[in-house]
Amino acid sequence: MNKHILVIAQYFYPEQFRINDICTEWIKKGYKVTVITGIPNYPQGKYYPGYGLFKRRRETYNGVDIIRIPLVPRGKSSMMLALNYLSFVISGYFWKMFTRIKADYVFIFEVSPMTQALPGIWYSKKRKVPCFLYVQDLWPENVQIITGVNNKYIIGAIGKMVDYIYARCDKIFATSNSFVQSIAKRGVEEEKIAYWPQYAEDFYVPIEKSIVTEIPNDDTFNIIFAGNIGNAQGLDILPKTALILKEKNMKNKVRFNIVGDGRYKSELIELVTANDISEMFNFIPRQPATRIPELLASSDAAFQCLTDSPLFAMTIPAKLQSYMACGIPIIASANGETNRIINEAKAGLSSPAGDAEKLAEIIIEMFNKSPDELKKMGMNARNYYDANFNKQELLSEMDTYFGRESLMEEIQYVQR
Repeated sequence: MNKHILVIAQYFYPEQFRINDICTEWIKKGYKVTVITGIPNYPQGKYYPGYGLFKRRRETYNGVDIIRIPLVPRGKSSMMLALNYLSFVISGYFWKMFTRIKADYVFIFEVSPMTQALPGIWYSKKRKVPCFLYVQDLWPENVQIITGVNNKYIIGAIGKMVDYIYARCDKIFATSNSFVQSIAKRGVEEEKIAYWPQYAEDFYVPIEKSIVTEIPNDDTFNIIFAGNIGNAQGLDILPKTALILKEKNMKNKVRFNIVGDGRYKSELIELVTANDISEMFNFIPRQPATRIPELLASSDAAFQCLTDSPLFAMTIPAKLQSYMACGIPIIASANGETNRIINEAKAGLSSPAGDAEKLAEIIIEMFNKSPDELKKMGMNARNYYDANFNKQELLSEMDTYFGRESLMEEIQYVQR
């Protein structure tokens, strides 16, 4: 009988997250996969067309069985976001009580919020099956950085919830070595934590330079950002950088192509308009993930950005693997892990997070590089990706955890 993996992921297809591909690959490997997720509403904050509380609550995607439990859409306010997080947990609790699903393993794909892990923890305890947690965002640090909440009682309560979750997982996977160290500092045994970086889907490959309607084909140096436009990305640095470039007579030489949607997009557009730099920006609606390589191929460099914080210095954003897999030079405004990887790979140029002056400097430096130099950076990016984020090797590593008959004896099992 095929092993049955129960995936808990608040976001899933048609929302664009890497868990979609992971589940698809598990199906190809012969696993049975069921996903417990919410009604798609990310990042716009409202239900996708065709979905709702009474529409398309059961679905199949590439052989994956999808069960959508009720949740409040994210909306555009902090209150709606909090309700979104809470509603998934409440729905998950009642689902756990009444479900007849009998899985062999629980796999929790944790991007914020960490609260989404609770239904998986509860199911694992009820069925007495191993529970794996894949940490993409560290809590409570993420809450403090994104929301600005620093009340010691609130942060303390979130911290206790996180410790409760960590203690009840049999294995914790983290997307960076810095995350591994941070989780260990919370008192989690190091043997219980493993570094398992993200990979990029198979369609992220280098392709010949192409012309697309969304990005003007002129003499302008096209820099592309593709992904969620949220507060964590720190994209407020771009209008500041554009003003500096404008002062340095680069106004008609550099263009920022911003592809995607998110909570910060309207504010970013307002900043661009208010600073009279609209000609340096090109906002493109959210695109299917499969189109991103084509858009990257029509650009000269890709932009990676994170806010200046200790948390994001520990983060390897999924976008970085996508860029590297496509073999495009990278311009970054980031610290820590992202900065290290770009420099180690010789895949582009990086400036300190939040430093608009330095970012403008490296953009000008990149602009002045020859086509051969840019091509070499792109090749370096792809080579580093192949050596460090190989999809098949990572999936085979995960198989060793799902395939062990004596898993409960081989890893420390926490009595619940």
